[in-house]
Amino acid sequence: MASFDVVSEVDRQEVRNAVDQAQREISNRYDFKNTNSTIELNELTITMNTASEDRLNALRTVVEEKLVKRGVSLKGVEYGDVQEASHDTVRQVATIAVGISSDKAKTINKLIKEKAPKGVSSQNQGDTIRVNSKKRDALQEVIAMLKAEDVGIPLQFENFRN
Repeated sequence: MASFDVVSEVDRQEVRNAVDQAQREISNRYDFKNTNSTIELNELTITMNTASEDRLNALRTVVEEKLVKRGVSLKGVEYGDVQEASHDTVRQVATIAVGISSDKAKTINKLIKEKAPKGVSSQNQGDTIRVNSKKRDALQEVIAMLKAEDVGIPLQFENFRN
C-alpha cells in the first residue's frame, strides 16, 4: 500500500537569515533613520518595534519581502495586534505557525474524503496527516488537489512510499 505524509514545516535557519537581512536593510535605509526600528527573533516569533504605524507597515513589508526571498511561505505568518510601547513607539508580534492544527487537519481530511479518488484514506498522526491508497496515481492526484486548494497554511508532502 502506497502512502505519504502531509506536513506543515518551516526552515528555521531561513527564517533567521531573513530576519538578519531585514535588520541589515533597515539599519541602512534612509526612511528608517532615527525611528529606533528593531526586529527581534525568538524561536518562531518576530517582534517589530518602530516609531509609528506607517513605519511599522514599512517594516512588516521589509520582513515579508525577505521571508519570501528565502522561500518561507507567508501563509503561516500570523500577525498580532499593534500595541503601544514605551517612548511613543509601537510594537507588533508575528508568529510563524508550524504543524497542522486539529482544525486544519479536519479540513484537510474532509477535502480528501470529498474530492479524492475512490480507495484513498487519510488519518491524523500528531501534527501530520498520513494518506494511504493502493494506487500511486491516486496519491499523486491527492497531492495535486491539495496544492490547488487553499487551506490557509503551507503544506509539504514527504515520506512518499510505494
